[in-house]
Amino acid sequence: MKRLKDVDMSKYTTFRAGGRAAELVLIDNEEELVQVTRVVRQSGREFMMMGNGSNLLFTDGGYQGIVLKLQGDFCTMRVENDRLIVGSGVLMSQVASRALAEGLTGFEFASGIPGSIGGALFMNAGAYGGEMKDIVVSARVMRKDLTIAEIPAEEMELGYRHSNFQEDDGVVLSVTLQLAKGDPETIAAHMKELAGKRNAKQPVQYPSAGSFFKRPEGFFAGKLIQDAGLKGVSVGGAQVSPLHSGFVINTGGATATDIITLMHLVQETVYDRFQVRLEPEVRIIGD
Repeated sequence: MKRLKDVDMSKYTTFRAGGRAAELVLIDNEEELVQVTRVVRQSGREFMMMGNGSNLLFTDGGYQGIVLKLQGDFCTMRVENDRLIVGSGVLMSQVASRALAEGLTGFEFASGIPGSIGGALFMNAGAYGGEMKDIVVSARVMRKDLTIAEIPAEEMELGYRHSNFQEDDGVVLSVTLQLAKGDPETIAAHMKELAGKRNAKQPVQYPSAGSFFKRPEGFFAGKLIQDAGLKGVSVGGAQVSPLHSGFVINTGGATATDIITLMHLVQETVYDRFQVRLEPEVRIIGD
């Protein structure tokens, strides 16, 4: 376990922007997690869990609470036949590489999603027609009462960018994925094809949090933003990507305030034009 004080959270998020947290605790195993969570709760201080920081933005005003981040034992993987048991801190790219090495198919859709497997389950991340709910069997979870249990996928209420972990304070420790035996060459070719599509259509060379807004029912956020004339619009170092309007990017030196101001501009403009309210997929943390 490692405790860091007054931490620049831009270094821990894919936006590479944002303010500071009063404290960051790096946790290595389940025993430490239970102990730290108990102590933090008893202190009365606000706290939160974070994954790889690919869907977070800390405000410039900072976060006065404690951020808990899993490492160590939570960054391991093992294979059991056609299943992968993955620690919540393992990156999606690492899971994809392991699946390919083991000749397991079913994870290709997620091979380019940024972030960790725990964060992906928390958000029920998806891409190219697939979602985490399609391959998750169960998860090892620390419940709100600090007991640890294996939770079946059916009890997670997995929906569009949603799981009940967002409401019940359960912490994902590891995830069991059901894949299938496949041909490594075919798997590699599919991953390469999806990577090519992603690189051609998404601003992968800039810091961002991926798709910034949730898809409103019956619409596509990127198309609404583009049709509202906002493609390429900037506020400070934050910009609606000229390549894909669903992305807000950090073109260099963007502050969290730049990004949030641009978010509000996009929301208001799209609502004025189309009476559709865009909701951020990105979690905004802080004062």
